[in-house]
Amino acid sequence: MITRTTVKSFLDTASWISLGFLLLWIGISSCSAPATTSSIDQRVDSVLALMTIEEKIGQLNLPTAGDFVTGSAGSSDIAKKIEQGLVGGLFNIKSVTRIKEVQRIAVEKSRLKIPLLFGMDVIHGYESVFPIPLGLSCSWDMKLIEQSARTAAQEATADGINWTFSPMVDLARDPRWGRVSEGSGEDPYLGSMIAQAMVRGYQGDDLTANNTMMACVKHYALYGAAEGGRDYNTTDMSRLRMYNEHFPPYKAAVDAGAGSVMASFNEIDGIPATANKWLLTDVLRTQWGFDGFLVSDYTGVSEMVAHGIGDIQTVSARALAAGMDMDMVSEGFLTTLKKSLEEGKITEKQLDDACRRVLAAKFRLGLFDDPYRYCSEDRAKQEVYTSENRALARKAATESFVLLKNEKNTLPIKKSGTIALVGPLADAKENMPGTWSVAARSADAISLREGLTKAIGTSAKLVYAKGANLDEDAAFEERATPFGKTLHRDPRSATALREEALRIAKNADVIVAAMGESAEMSGESSSRTNLDIPATQKELLKALLQTGKPVVLVLFTGRPLTLVWENENIPAILNVWFGGSEAGDAIADVVFGEVNPSGKLTMTFPQNIGQLPLYYAHKNTGRPLQGPWFEKFKSNYLDVTNEPLYPFGYGLSYTTFEYGSVKLDKESMTMTDSLTVSCEVKNTGSREGSEIVQLYVQDLVGSITRPGESKVVSFTISKKDLSFYNQDLAFVAEPGEFKVYVGGDSQTKNEAKFVLR
Repeated sequence: MITRTTVKSFLDTASWISLGFLLLWIGISSCSAPATTSSIDQRVDSVLALMTIEEKIGQLNLPTAGDFVTGSAGSSDIAKKIEQGLVGGLFNIKSVTRIKEVQRIAVEKSRLKIPLLFGMDVIHGYESVFPIPLGLSCSWDMKLIEQSARTAAQEATADGINWTFSPMVDLARDPRWGRVSEGSGEDPYLGSMIAQAMVRGYQGDDLTANNTMMACVKHYALYGAAEGGRDYNTTDMSRLRMYNEHFPPYKAAVDAGAGSVMASFNEIDGIPATANKWLLTDVLRTQWGFDGFLVSDYTGVSEMVAHGIGDIQTVSARALAAGMDMDMVSEGFLTTLKKSLEEGKITEKQLDDACRRVLAAKFRLGLFDDPYRYCSEDRAKQEVYTSENRALARKAATESFVLLKNEKNTLPIKKSGTIALVGPLADAKENMPGTWSVAARSADAISLREGLTKAIGTSAKLVYAKGANLDEDAAFEERATPFGKTLHRDPRSATALREEALRIAKNADVIVAAMGESAEMSGESSSRTNLDIPATQKELLKALLQTGKPVVLVLFTGRPLTLVWENENIPAILNVWFGGSEAGDAIADVVFGEVNPSGKLTMTFPQNIGQLPLYYAHKNTGRPLQGPWFEKFKSNYLDVTNEPLYPFGYGLSYTTFEYGSVKLDKESMTMTDSLTVSCEVKNTGSREGSEIVQLYVQDLVGSITRPGESKVVSFTISKKDLSFYNQDLAFVAEPGEFKVYVGGDSQTKNEAKFVLR
């Protein structure tokens, strides 16, 4: 759309309807009810008054627990620092036994007996692993997403963890950036709703409860806009784009009460986020009212030396002065802040403020009342990796899958005859949990081969061949399969592997090809310049097609890929992302039709990388393309259309849906009232199905229907839904004409008009 109001309405799219240790020493009385802000402030002040400068700085130090992996905790270097009061928390330590042992050092051997925080990257589940966040977002189901975070918190806290470095809410519009797998896609409104759902799931209503944990919103800010999609790269954008597009999910998470925020690696306006006072203090604390604590990303403080803004003492002082509270791993705070204080480069008030915020977080978590509240061995045995949690993870996986193509109803397939399962991801259980699944029991994950085998029982015959390695380049495959996520590379040649697959396929009734990325081909430090399925896999796919048998591509990926050839030639494509610990069973549920797929894309799939970044809510230029193909002196390409391969919001079903015309309850609205948009949606197929109905301007709705059933879906639009940040960064709505679109994806033409007066 050309007008600002219409552009804004697109930017604001998408919502849906579905479907007392220290207390004993310092004489502060304990209370069982959640503490109020004022009572926490008083208790923090009481602790702070007893602390030395070194102990205050120690609370700002967050090392990794790596040296507890081997040897006894008591004799480690970190343990000695804990005894000296020089550690505020630890991360990447797992199990109640070990965490309890380390916490005992803090509360029994240090002078002030201040308990530690214990953090971990609990990103999409703990041991019961849910789909990667990008996949989970494709469910558009806030209740389910909140449940996934609640389950993760239940399991992680049962195993001693009380702080998670999640949710990642970076807006991402360039799939070359591998970390799109950790976020919720390209839309700021949907991303905001998911951010709030995740915070609610982790933190619940009472952070002192032993089954809730503190959320950490990351990466603040603009990390998803790294130039060229290259991780850790430079970011530069206007304030208007920040406020209207990239800031909303962070602010939504803060508004939901997130207890902590993690700074991003990138710079903003020439200053790294880790030491950017405008970002950390002026916006986050002053404008948004954030009262939690800030932590750097891994070595984020020391990495500012490479940015070129000073030595370790200088960057540490700048970070503290900007509002940073905790230094992850760098130990720049620990080793230089006292000297900076003596030299007048920081003030004691700045140090006290940072320490106060870290201590307040520990009070909010109830750690001062009971430092071992998260260390119940009984809970660890009973509440982790339960059958109920795994069942929910399986359900979530089925709702995350997106059916991209289904020519001649190739899917679902029958549980009869002979099914050939081929591809490097077919028997790769270690990869099913996906990236950032640090607590996963990968050896117990359900592979596709295992899931299909269990599903068919004796009803059909399943034959298997790997068919290809992930990539012909062994060095590339090694880079793409770290952290124990091997694909068990086959030493045979590509020709030999392919010929074996063709031998089993020629006698099959249908071929299921499990291909795409490995789990760690997306994620942190996994940027790609080529988004095709690796060439050796594509050659296998072409050979399988030549057998004349129907081919179903089960696509594993952590990001949008370029699939023009596949879309033109493969009869059926089911994008399963990385579905988590129960992936194999979940895929079988959908492939055999036990579950009708309903996922819708939350990131646009481009035709090729030359279109990137590509996203549906793109502003028009002064020379917009009017037709579908090339026009001279218009904003377009010589060699490809402007259109995506699969648009935002796209996803097919085993049934079909018909949309009626868009209806408005009135033709205009004022700044003080609202307007109702409605549309009849009918299931015109022969199966039950769930359709996510999307309103472009405000909300997005999901409704579950039966064959032949019609349902009127209604949306309410108010002034807030039409507001945006203007040139003065004031949040306003402007009178004028608007369009609303209702349909099954972002390219719907089903529209109506109204006027805001």
